[in-house]
Amino acid sequence: MASLLPRLFGDMTDWLEVDFPRPLPAIRVEDRITDKEYVLRAELPGLDPEKDVQITALHGVLTVNAERHEEKVGTGRSEFRYGMLHRALRLPPNADEDGITATYEKGILEITVPLVGPEPAGRKIGITAK
Repeated sequence: MASLLPRLFGDMTDWLEVDFPRPLPAIRVEDRITDKEYVLRAELPGLDPEKDVQITALHGVLTVNAERHEEKVGTGRSEFRYGMLHRALRLPPNADEDGITATYEKGILEITVPLVGPEPAGRKIGITAK
């Protein structure tokens, strides 16, 4: 009977080895907003910001991509996360995308987005009855 089961069902653990598509790990962030600026801080320890981090702002979305490269030094255990990291956040509607600046210190990336004027108010749209 034991030899019959593998023939009928195959190796039922094969699905564990399938490489399912996964989203990129998210970068952990904190943010704050004032009347003058939106500040985003991201945890990115151990990276070279000039080589490993890319920041873009387009159509009201701020995107941070980073890559942590694995260093193979001897044998042992590593619980660090390597590879691509990603985070995309919607900017406030009154963000000045051309004025964005970024600094990196002690593993923290800080992005400052100036805000121009008050946040735009929604426009009331009239309805015509037919």
